[in-house]
Amino acid sequence: MRIAKTVSAVGLVLIATQAFGGHHEGGLKANAEIKGCTDPNVSGMATLAEQVTPEGIKEVTVEMKVTGLSDGKHAVHIHEVGACEPCGAAKGHHDPGPFGESRPDSAGTDAPAKDINHRYHMGDLINLEVKDGVGRMKHTTNRVTLSPGRLTIMDEDGSSFIIHTNPDTYCDEETDLKKGCAGGSRDACGIIRAAN
Repeated sequence: MRIAKTVSAVGLVLIATQAFGGHHEGGLKANAEIKGCTDPNVSGMATLAEQVTPEGIKEVTVEMKVTGLSDGKHAVHIHEVGACEPCGAAKGHHDPGPFGESRPDSAGTDAPAKDINHRYHMGDLINLEVKDGVGRMKHTTNRVTLSPGRLTIMDEDGSSFIIHTNPDTYCDEETDLKKGCAGGSRDACGIIRAAN
């Protein structure tokens, strides 16, 4: 009788865990070797892993470790092209939506950028925080996928990580969209490549 109750209790825990907790592995993985845009002392790695929630939503967890950047926060974005030489070849933020404005840093000194979709770009991630020369970041997003579809970052021209000099202030109001609000200059880049 006790064994039956224990087995039933374990079964209920497993059902609850599947229904309310954790992810079902999607299995797709990617990585990127991070290199400095101009400083050869900047280096690191990023990994990406796609998982599927019990409701079928695809999520990608990004983990990044970078050395050689200045201490403080640095903006991190997935950019729309898999190219790093020069770092500007990565183009603007990955954002396959209808607005066609992927450069919040296109503001002039007198006029804000037109990109009022910024901070909701598909490729926008949280800032990387660097302490004592080592930067770490872990973030899960459902704005991009590794699997095929409209949100994929594994399309025919690929995608790259760009790490910027300054933090992203998550500017999204017209009055906030000033030059450099999304991190300013590009310090490092890494082309995202499938790992399986």
